[in-house]
Amino acid sequence: MPSRARPVALVAIHVFKESVRDKVLYNLVAFAVLLMAVSYLIGELTAGQDVKIIKDLGLAAMSVFGLFIAIFIGVGLVAKEIERRSVYALLVKPLRRHEFIIGKYLGLMLTLLINVAIMTAAYYAVLWGVAQTFPQMSQELWLVPAVDPALMKAVVLILVQFGIVTAIALFFSTFSSPFLSAALTFALYVAGHFIADLRAFGAMVDSPAAAMLCAAAAWMLPNFSLLDVKAAVVHGHPVGWTYIAGAAAYGAVYATVLIGAAIVVFSRRDFR
Repeated sequence: MPSRARPVALVAIHVFKESVRDKVLYNLVAFAVLLMAVSYLIGELTAGQDVKIIKDLGLAAMSVFGLFIAIFIGVGLVAKEIERRSVYALLVKPLRRHEFIIGKYLGLMLTLLINVAIMTAAYYAVLWGVAQTFPQMSQELWLVPAVDPALMKAVVLILVQFGIVTAIALFFSTFSSPFLSAALTFALYVAGHFIADLRAFGAMVDSPAAAMLCAAAAWMLPNFSLLDVKAAVVHGHPVGWTYIAGAAAYGAVYATVLIGAAIVVFSRRDFR
């Protein structure tokens, strides 16, 4: 391992171990897995829509509970170190400030990756179990199989969304309180799902200044609607891997810019 990569890896591993010890994280994962199992019972109340309901609720559970992990752990990545005053000891060591920020980000992303993997395994297990309750003849009539590999496309972009949300939370945590950071991160997450509406509103208004403001906001806000293909894959609509790769690249660039901004802000803070 290159000498300068080692401090980043050590910080990332520390964040991962600390996140794993967090009981809130375990509760979120357990609740998400439980929701996927309960979705089967809800599906039993409908006529032949069991699998679609389970697919919808399962992906929604991954999004919601992963979002909570990304926000509520992400906003404390830096603020917690400052509050404990442990950041002073860390920065005295041969650890550069940008390595500290990058390590924190990678550590939480590793935590999210493992949790998404656990939830995905449980998700497919539930779908497989449901599929076994239907005769083979009935399954052959389905347009989309229960254990559909295409669902992984939605899972990949859910993880990309977490990458952006984590970067947003980390950015705000470099200069704001955890409560305000969480509120701002959640607000940007919600706003990022209405980019198309914002652009449509900008096209309708008569004021050029308002239209320009809407266009600028739509360009600057994270476009989470671009990364949401859950409904498409659940209903069997074609979503190419080319689109997934492009959307993932957009998310990677957006997160990189935010991490760069977090490094700039954190590097200018005076901890003496």
